[in-house]
Amino acid sequence: MITVLKRFICPFLCLLVLLFVILNLDNWTNLLARFVANEPTIIVDASNEYQKGMDYIFVQETPDYTPLSKGDIKNIFYTIVNNGWREFTFYCPSEYTECLNDVKEISRDQDLLTHLNNFVHPYNGFSNVKTEISESGEITVNIEYIYTPEQITQINAEVDRLYQELINDTMDDYTKILTIHDYIINHTKYDVERNDNGNSIYHSYLAYGPLFEGYATCNGYTDAMALFLEKMDLPNFKVAMTPEDTTSSAGHVWNAVYLNGAWYHLDLTWDDPVSTDGVDYLQHKYFLITTEQLEEVDNSGEVKVTEHQFKKNIYVELK
Repeated sequence: MITVLKRFICPFLCLLVLLFVILNLDNWTNLLARFVANEPTIIVDASNEYQKGMDYIFVQETPDYTPLSKGDIKNIFYTIVNNGWREFTFYCPSEYTECLNDVKEISRDQDLLTHLNNFVHPYNGFSNVKTEISESGEITVNIEYIYTPEQITQINAEVDRLYQELINDTMDDYTKILTIHDYIINHTKYDVERNDNGNSIYHSYLAYGPLFEGYATCNGYTDAMALFLEKMDLPNFKVAMTPEDTTSSAGHVWNAVYLNGAWYHLDLTWDDPVSTDGVDYLQHKYFLITTEQLEEVDNSGEVKVTEHQFKKNIYVELK
C-alpha cells in the first residue's frame, strides 16, 4: 500500500514543484539575472501622504534609481526627500565612471540641496541630509526631517480649523489666497530676535510659529502659506534667495503659486514689514505678482532690494 502511494505522491509533488517554477518563471529569471550580473536589489518603500505628485522643470520624480548622469543623481535625491523616505540606498553602475564623484559633489552642495528642499511639501522638508558613500558603489542617504509627528498633528488640526472658519465655497482661489495671506499677517509679528541673534523662544522658523505663537521668520511665513496652498490643491513651491554676492550670509524665502494659468510670487514676510512706530502694517506689494512686477517693486525705491534675487535656471517657472 505504501509503495503504491509513493508511486502517486512523488509524481504529484514533482508536478506541483514544476507548476510553481513555471508560474514564477519571471521572478526566477530576474533573480538569476541579478545574481549573474551582480546587481543589488533596491528596496523602495511606499511614499508618505505628503508626497507631491508633480514635476518641475529643474527637478523631477524618477522611478529609475540607477543613475547615468549628474541630473539623474539630482532627481534621485529629490525623489527620496519628496517621498518622505528617511533612508534610501541606491547604487552607482560600473559604466558611470564619475558616479561616486558626482554623488559626493551633490551631497556636499548645500545650496543645491536647499533648492531641492523648496520643491517638496513643507512636512517633507529636511533639516539634515547625511550621505554614506561606499567605494563599492553603494550610496545610502539618511534624512532628518524638520517637523516632528506631534507638530504635524497640531498644525494640521489648526490649518483645518482656520480653513473651515475663513474659507467658503463662494470664494475663488484668488480670494482664498488673499484671505489666508491677510489672516497670517494680521496674527503674526516678525521674529526680530531670531533674525538678529539666531535664537528665540518661538518656533518662528516653522509654520508652528505663526499659527500658534504669533511670531515668524520668512521660513515660518512661507511654510504656513504653503500648507494652505496645498490644502487648496494649488501647485506651489518655495523660492530661496540667491544673492549675487556669494559671500553674503543673508537669506530669504517666499512662495510661488500657480494660479489661472500663470506662476506668481507671494511674499508674506515683506507684506508684514517691521515698523519703528509700533504699528502693525498689512501690505499687498508682494501679493501674487509676476517676476517682472517683483523686479519693478524692488527697484522702485531709493534703495535697491536684493532679497528677491533668485536663480532663474532653478526656479524656471518664474522666469
